Amino acid sequence: MSVPGILVSAARSFSLTCPSASLLRSRLLGASSIKRRNMTSRRQMDHLERTASNSRQNALYPAKVCGIINESETVKRLRIAVHPDFSFKAGQWVDFFIPGVEKVGGFSMCSSPGLLQREGVIELAVKYSKHPPAHWIHTTCTLGSHVAMRVGGDFFFDPSPTDSSVDLLLVAGGVGINPLYSILLHMTDLLHVNHASGGRDYNIGSTHLCYSAKNTQELLFKRSIMEACQEFPDKLSCDFHVTQQSTDVDSHLQPFIKHGRITEEQLRTHVDPQRTLCYLCGPPPMIEAVSKTLMELGLPKDRIIFEKWW
Repeated sequence: MSVPGILVSAARSFSLTCPSASLLRSRLLGASSIKRRNMTSRRQMDHLERTASNSRQNALYPAKVCGIINESETVKRLRIAVHPDFSFKAGQWVDFFIPGVEKVGGFSMCSSPGLLQREGVIELAVKYSKHPPAHWIHTTCTLGSHVAMRVGGDFFFDPSPTDSSVDLLLVAGGVGINPLYSILLHMTDLLHVNHASGGRDYNIGSTHLCYSAKNTQELLFKRSIMEACQEFPDKLSCDFHVTQQSTDVDSHLQPFIKHGRITEEQLRTHVDPQRTLCYLCGPPPMIEAVSKTLMELGLPKDRIIFEKWW
């Protein structure tokens, strides 16, 4: 039996129900929990090949699609009910096995570990392409579809209560927002935990998101990102950068919008070499350019963690 066939058979041996939908949220870290991923960009390589050197869990878990929404004209968001033993850290991805599809997908979670704990689900946002796993999600996947997943990746933010606080700078390009949105939601979850305990649980610094896309339609999760920033204005902030906007920007977005690419001056405002920890995810040329700029601003190389998507 093929690997996908084995996994589908395993998936059907479990009964997974889909918890009710609700808002997503998020979590933080210290130097001991920083992991770095440094990879070359090779579009011709399969996900399993190009991530062969990355850490992975051993377990493959059955899962069932229990929600599908159009996040944008080109991106679908899947809500997936998972096995009770499934776990991940904010920023990680899954190997995504589909029955009848030979290629294995690789997709970052765009939900927080807190949502998994509360409702037993994860979420993936996948942009349309002809790559078989993404194509299946956009053309064949339905409510109730069975898949299997294995968690991997060394790009994550997972602090413990004893870690010193850091200030996060999250820089995303296009669908590179997915793991950074997971980190932002995780941070939001930690802020809720601290609020409930009177600030006794985690040492939480500030988080700033710089998110670049062609236009406002391509800015994923923008409403919930703005809501999080408005809920915790002293801890969370964001700038949405649009590079090819051809229509007027909605008034509710205006305070967050900057036209053009992310600049050195905009990054400088959020870089403190002693406190800033930067996570980058997006097209390789963007990652290389932003990394170079950050180092020129004095941020040490070991405080720049990146994930390149192809």
